[in-house]
Amino acid sequence: MAKNIQAIRGMNDCLPTQTPLWQFAEQAVRNTVASYGYSEIRTPVVESTELFKRSIGEVTDIIEKEMYTFDDRNGDSLSLRPEGTACVVRAGNQHGLLYNQEQRFWYMGPMFRHERPQKGRYRQFHQFGVEVYGISDAHADAEVLMMSAHLWNKLGMTEHVRLEINTLGDNEERALYRDALIAYFEQHTESLDDDAKRRMYTNPLRVLDSKNPQVQSILGDAPKLSEYLGEDSKKHFEKLCELLTLAGIQYEVNERLVRGLDYYNRTVFEWVTDSLGAQGTVLAGGRYDGLVEQLGGKATPAVGFAMGIERLVLMLETLELVETDLSSVDVYVCAMGDDAQNQSLIISETLRKQHSDLRIMKHNSGGNFKKQMKKADQSGAKIVLLFGDNELEQGSVTVKYLREDKPQLTISMQELSTLLEEL
Repeated sequence: MAKNIQAIRGMNDCLPTQTPLWQFAEQAVRNTVASYGYSEIRTPVVESTELFKRSIGEVTDIIEKEMYTFDDRNGDSLSLRPEGTACVVRAGNQHGLLYNQEQRFWYMGPMFRHERPQKGRYRQFHQFGVEVYGISDAHADAEVLMMSAHLWNKLGMTEHVRLEINTLGDNEERALYRDALIAYFEQHTESLDDDAKRRMYTNPLRVLDSKNPQVQSILGDAPKLSEYLGEDSKKHFEKLCELLTLAGIQYEVNERLVRGLDYYNRTVFEWVTDSLGAQGTVLAGGRYDGLVEQLGGKATPAVGFAMGIERLVLMLETLELVETDLSSVDVYVCAMGDDAQNQSLIISETLRKQHSDLRIMKHNSGGNFKKQMKKADQSGAKIVLLFGDNELEQGSVTVKYLREDKPQLTISMQELSTLLEEL
């Protein structure tokens, strides 16, 4: 017997019992972005490796350790996309969508990173993101944060997440701060772990993100980026805070908050939760005004965020925020006798056309009445429609309730239509 082939580690199947919850989450996302007037953009899962090296930065864990990179038959270096923003910018530049224009995009699809799989984080994972181009004003920053808050409210998650924000300033301001950080860390090398020492000169802001208690012990006295901000950066951040307060969105300024990708400037933010055990980020983003130019386009301001769908689904499951059984059907159709089986198949299709919002499943595997009723119960259906020779002759149907204490009844097909409208 041939050996069974297993899925690649960290690349998980989404089974029929799980997909309804995914569809629920994805539909909530689609409804949210639609209400803000954003347009969907879809990009390939494979891009030139150079795209990510230039956007993410070569001295990052993603580039150094996590990307799935290979040479194709032409010798070109290609990579499975590890994130979506660089791909959207590439597409925008290539098709002339960005320069001197305002664009509001959203995307959703699989991304790939070779990191240690854990609950809610996999090597093939799915991201939803939004991107706004051509607007430098803090109103754009506020809008994407309001959109994310709108999504939490729609999903009933508002009390389970909190918003942290910060500003990284502009490139020149961050360069001065970077030098100050390096000088500070050089005085405390004995408290730095190997990872922090490696990042100290290449990406010192990431040391602020360290979870190592020994490294955290020296961060309280480290220089603060706010001390190096110019007037424009300060005004932008103050305006954002003012707009969030006006919108009734609570937030916390976290001066240690940085993003793992090199292209961010000014506003950065994360929605975090404690509802999944250890504190975790469920949505993150910020402003990246220099990225379009960095990837070959003309200078274009931009802001956006990304969110892992796996983490969102995990929260919905953990918090039990979805009450209904999304996988169940509404109506199960049974029939006894060959003629009834044939006719009920056609009747089921007619009912689907008349009641397109209902989920109607037809029993097609034969068997006696007891077997059919067992299948009907397993389907989660609210009612069963029973067809036999007598019902067909009289143009009627027998209705049996499975989830309510109501008597079985036999009604005409016209009465059935009315009954189904009330389900």
